[in-house]
Amino acid sequence: MTNLDAYLLLVLLVAVTVGLWAWRRWHPVSFWYGVGFPARVVLVYLTWSNVAAGCGLAHKRRRWRFTLDAVPLAGAAARNTVAVVQHKRRMSRVDVDKAPRLGLPRPTRLGWRVRLRLSDGQVPADYEKAAEGIAHAWRVHSVRVVDVRPGRVTLWATMRDPLTEVTVTPETGDLLKVRPGKLENGQDWIIDFRVVPHWLNAGATQSGKSNLANAIIKALAPQPVAIVGFDLKGGVEFTPYAPRLSALATTRKECCALLDDLVRELEDRMALCRSHGARNVWKLPEPLRPVPIIVLIDEVAELFLMADKSEKDEVVRTGTALLRVAQLGRAFAVHLIVCGQRIGSDLGPGVTALRAQLSGRVCHRVNDPETANMTLGDMDPAALDAARAIPAETPGVCIVAGQDGAWYRARSVYVSEEAAEAAALGCAYLTPAWDTVIGSALTTDPGWPTAA
Repeated sequence: MTNLDAYLLLVLLVAVTVGLWAWRRWHPVSFWYGVGFPARVVLVYLTWSNVAAGCGLAHKRRRWRFTLDAVPLAGAAARNTVAVVQHKRRMSRVDVDKAPRLGLPRPTRLGWRVRLRLSDGQVPADYEKAAEGIAHAWRVHSVRVVDVRPGRVTLWATMRDPLTEVTVTPETGDLLKVRPGKLENGQDWIIDFRVVPHWLNAGATQSGKSNLANAIIKALAPQPVAIVGFDLKGGVEFTPYAPRLSALATTRKECCALLDDLVRELEDRMALCRSHGARNVWKLPEPLRPVPIIVLIDEVAELFLMADKSEKDEVVRTGTALLRVAQLGRAFAVHLIVCGQRIGSDLGPGVTALRAQLSGRVCHRVNDPETANMTLGDMDPAALDAARAIPAETPGVCIVAGQDGAWYRARSVYVSEEAAEAAALGCAYLTPAWDTVIGSALTTDPGWPTAA
């Protein structure tokens, strides 16, 4: 090779390197599908046998192999020499590691999915335990077990954490839909109250619980809905949003009265649907359809705490009314968002019964295992472990369960108190008076999408 050829080769390598760098820098999605993903597929297939063996997923199988066996020498040779064996190659059946069969990886925007066939005696929990080791072996951010089917599991590998920076708009433009943040699969986190009517939002101080409430309020403010607040902190949390609230209760006595109003409104809506032969308010003619009500409850534990026995009747009455709202609310467009730092069975059977009605769950970082267990423990043990692993330096990161039956890591977009207050004040003209809400059937704006 002449000096000119070497020079041209060097220039070509530099040009290719710069071109790949520019491609990855300016068009990362196409670079991933065109270069990054094929390279990862090759790596996965070449290393899967070793990775499976190292993570304890390989099983022993008897296979025919050439072996080098030691055969004892006989006769004078054995007596006159130090070595008493010689090695011979022969065909024999030996135990070898057999990795589970790997399917064809399918690319996603943030990684890939690959389906595996379980070996005899394996269960999906074996792969959940090995997920961290597989992630390190594949040099990816995380590996999760999803889409479990009889005899098969799907591994979902994520190259990077999409929750490092979340920039979305909470408003969706659809009635009773909000977009509070992003899911770990890169998709928008959508809360649809028509699909999952009630939500439980648990988290410690500075975990992002209040920020999620801000995002929901900002998204609901321009919608034709009535927002009701229960703020047992004396009103310090929800009073700034009062221009957009149809009612606000700040003491237990006010909460009892407001819950009684909600129960009576549910009974009125029930009677309205019965008189028109409708199963829910969305089956009513649009002129008769009442306005949806969103109930925001902050520090739900305060509703169930008792200083002495004299408060027992009030607590029971409050818990019963709240449970009735949760049980009947979905069909009659009354939806709950229950927030709290401490949610435990020690607060009484009313909390456990209420938890069962809140099918949507959001668990931020919590200070005690009991709250995480109450929020997610009846769903998936893996979700509970993920919630306990949320670090304190990542406010807004949470575990979400409810929309499609699966659980995801998610992060709410940062919405400052000033932004939420501005949205509430700017949409104050949409706030229906509470006496009007519980006294007549308001209609939704004809410009909003109607239910199927």
